Amino acid sequence: MWYDEYEKEVAKGLLDLERRKAVKRGVETYVSTKKQALRSLPRLEGLRKRAREIKEQSSRHLEDLVKQASKSIESAGGHAYLAKTSDEAQRRVAEVVGSGRLVVKSKSLTCEEISINEVLESLGKKVLETDLGEFIIQLRGEKPTHLITPALHVSREAVAEEFSKLLKRRIEPDIPTLVKTAREFLRSHFLSADVGISGANAVAAENGAVFIVENEGNARFVTNAPPKHIAIVGFDKVVPTMEDALTIVQVLPPYATGSPTASYISIISGPSKTADIEKTLTYGVHGPEQLHVVFVDNGRTRMAEDPVFREALCCIRCGACLFECPIYRILNGRFGNKYFGGIGAVWSAFTHSLESVAGFTYACTTCGRCKTFCPLDIDIPLLVENLRKLLSRKGFAAPPHRAIAENIRASSNPFGEEQAKRLTLG
Repeated sequence: MWYDEYEKEVAKGLLDLERRKAVKRGVETYVSTKKQALRSLPRLEGLRKRAREIKEQSSRHLEDLVKQASKSIESAGGHAYLAKTSDEAQRRVAEVVGSGRLVVKSKSLTCEEISINEVLESLGKKVLETDLGEFIIQLRGEKPTHLITPALHVSREAVAEEFSKLLKRRIEPDIPTLVKTAREFLRSHFLSADVGISGANAVAAENGAVFIVENEGNARFVTNAPPKHIAIVGFDKVVPTMEDALTIVQVLPPYATGSPTASYISIISGPSKTADIEKTLTYGVHGPEQLHVVFVDNGRTRMAEDPVFREALCCIRCGACLFECPIYRILNGRFGNKYFGGIGAVWSAFTHSLESVAGFTYACTTCGRCKTFCPLDIDIPLLVENLRKLLSRKGFAAPPHRAIAENIRASSNPFGEEQAKRLTLG
């Protein structure tokens, strides 16, 4: 059954010409701009090697670093929670949201991982995505198809159609016009929201500082305008020091978007506060009165214990591997679920289930382009090969592969030919 579902998804990807047009445009633009960005950053080579060292070291001390970060956040006037599972994280976030009715969100893969939108909406909350790509796919009732560019598969013509439906007036498929339209619609919601939810690109354990990298400016509104800010953070995002976190956020932009640096890097180390009146510390000035950080394990410590799969924890979610992946391009983004590509197969296996990745793990050709273009040199093909071994042992062998293995056992060749029919060279 799992293989049948996988084949159906592949067929959808191959036949969807509208998605192919959008993905092709996005990939071509990214590859061109990234080359220019990398040429302009001579220090990047040293930074990315240092980033690899930081992530490797951190992966060996995940729980200790999360505990240290939690204490730092609490001492700075915030609240920290450790969630072992996705369900526990969902419950904790729902409790913190409380009676709040409108929730504005910035882009977060960890939020996607734990399906927090669906959970909050089931409780009667209105959840509004404010990242432009996330906003587009929310209107379309779809899921993201890329780690950084969630609406990569949606053409400008399709975006104009969605915006026209929303606003009940004709919106032209001109990209600057579409961006301005989204800005005008979303602007008022930031100030009327009860809760803002974000992810994080890094957290410094030494002082609990949360780093958020963005270009649009929506994350700053989300984390600053509502009275309550909730950051949902995977254990893997915690590194020892501020310097370490700054290294990560310097490496991310050129590989994620093709820009030398991001427009905004926010560092949040507590709720809004002042001591301007008689040096008495008071929380809640112009920014949130409350900061809540929910650290999510959900398979990460299990990944860290594995000598092979631990390497996946080095991923900084730049998505560069996807733009270079031939299968991702051919399938028009239909190469995973929540996490994408070869690295996404590993992540989904640990954060969701083996069965959920059985299909698209076998789609990977292990060509190695992902490793070549990964800023942290993660050996994704090796991880995929080991994941296939694990899947096979659990009974999730691809039927064509199983047939080849049976043929070899029965007739010593992959085609199942009888010995008598095989050509003898004299």
